[in-house]
Amino acid sequence: MAEGTQKLISAISSRPVLTGLCATALLGIAWTVNDFLAWKQFGTGGTPPTWSGYLRMTKHRINFLLAGPDLLDPAPHSTTGPSYLPSALRPREGPRARIMTRIMPQRQIPEPIAPGAHARLHSLVANLASQQPTLLESKPSHTEGKSTDGLYALPSCEKLNSKARDDKLLQREIAHAHPADNSLHVWLSGPDARKVIEAGWGQRFPLQWVDSGWTMVYAPRTEAEMGVVEDIVKAGVGWVTGVRI
Repeated sequence: MAEGTQKLISAISSRPVLTGLCATALLGIAWTVNDFLAWKQFGTGGTPPTWSGYLRMTKHRINFLLAGPDLLDPAPHSTTGPSYLPSALRPREGPRARIMTRIMPQRQIPEPIAPGAHARLHSLVANLASQQPTLLESKPSHTEGKSTDGLYALPSCEKLNSKARDDKLLQREIAHAHPADNSLHVWLSGPDARKVIEAGWGQRFPLQWVDSGWTMVYAPRTEAEMGVVEDIVKAGVGWVTGVRI
């Protein structure tokens, strides 16, 4: 046994390049497996939670890193048009949320959240749907692979935004919250998306074939911040349904 081990060590030491390549490959495999498991843990953004889905996400991830837009730049959003948020949205305190490197799903590094804010956040969709039964409904979010509940405008809304009526991807979805990190996605008008980004409450969505108003909103940390998040979601309701609530 000792002689065999010695021969193996000798063979490895005589081929340092091969040894380095093997070590790099093993580290790469370990990193990829861990990244795949973390990707599934935080939700897959509607992508099938499989290796083929992960590879598809990785392709978008690489393309975005090479030539993706600045998601903190509000310039693509119009300054004119309907707005359902206050003219001056108060700035979010502290630095922006730290975002995970995967673009699908778009998630932030989890931050501490007050219990009351957490409860309000994850009951918001159901509460708004029950309060506005002629405008809204709650059902599993198809943009999140039905892994969380989404807030939808009813197709019978008299003032339903034509964009929402015709969009085959978002399909009248207004908002949903992500259980793993407490961030949200909300469909906003151009001026309201600009306000959210400029005030530090969120950023643009990374995929350019999704309507530009589809906005990531950072997780609230306190009850006061949850109040702002509620106003942002209600602004999404106004934009999609045409009715202020």
